[in-house]
Amino acid sequence: MSHTPAHQASGSAAAPAADRSSIIAVTALPVLVVIAGVLGFLLPDAFTPLAPSITWALGVVMFFMGLTLTLPDFARIAKRPWIAVLGVVTQFVAMPLLGLLVVTVYSLPPEIAVGVILVGCAPGGTASNVVTYLAKGDTALSVSITSLSTLCAPVLTPLLTLWLAGSYMDVPFWSMFVSICQTVLVPVFVGVIVRVFASKFVDAIAPVLPWLASIAIAYIVSIVVAGSAGSIATAGVLVLLAVVTHNLLGLGVGYGVAAACRLDTPTRRALSFEVGLQNSGLASTLATTYFSPLAALPGAVFSVWHNVSGAVLASLFARRPYSKPPVDASGREPAAAGATSAGTTSR
Repeated sequence: MSHTPAHQASGSAAAPAADRSSIIAVTALPVLVVIAGVLGFLLPDAFTPLAPSITWALGVVMFFMGLTLTLPDFARIAKRPWIAVLGVVTQFVAMPLLGLLVVTVYSLPPEIAVGVILVGCAPGGTASNVVTYLAKGDTALSVSITSLSTLCAPVLTPLLTLWLAGSYMDVPFWSMFVSICQTVLVPVFVGVIVRVFASKFVDAIAPVLPWLASIAIAYIVSIVVAGSAGSIATAGVLVLLAVVTHNLLGLGVGYGVAAACRLDTPTRRALSFEVGLQNSGLASTLATTYFSPLAALPGAVFSVWHNVSGAVLASLFARRPYSKPPVDASGREPAAAGATSAGTTSR
């Protein structure tokens, strides 16, 4: 999903259209993903042969993420390093351990257990940036944490998966490391470079990027569901229960950690989404490539559910005023969200 709301200046003609497109896309994504999942379930023979293209589809999503990042997005990490690091550490500690807790409590079969743990070990999902914006949280911080966690993913995701899921199935650490570099880091860096040298062109197509990313995610889900269509009838409810529990616990832990550190309300909202919303597309891709179609099912279900829960929670947050408006890393109220925030806090 697009990071546009975090860094588009209010004077840019492309900003309002990009913001509207991001909001609509994140709202429509669950619908697109559900439709894609139904098609994959009903027509498995049509989608299963497309499995080798999943890595390319994820690369497209990450390339779009890179296109929406700017150099100031990375500079924000240096300006508020401890909060960004807190978010990344909480995510890579809480979500993997919560995943292990969920699979233990529900006594999940090995393949599904690996899939749930893998979702927990993935970096933050890009949808978190948009829902943070909708929730009137600290969007700049959200972008910083997503960027930093994505950069850490090639090492931390396979390492944590090996540690927590190694007892369920063999985890190929080095293969996963190389795969994440190829499908995540390289596309993101290429996107950033394109953004630097063709910023006007990227601004012009910015409203379309969230939709293209949504279509790519839905494409991945359709293939993943098709690959495990035979198991959904028996394991679908159990997977949904595990995913919902995992996601809600993550959202709560993210907010709770920020509250315990006495951070302001916008920061609490940002950390809640950063911890609770994962890059489930990456988890599904890795599960399909290195484990089994059934192991990829939790990632596909998470793709649907975390957009639903994120949109609902963002709506609830947006209706709750707070005394301090969202601020960016420099301490100033973001131009793109300032008017909306002021209107909220005055109620």
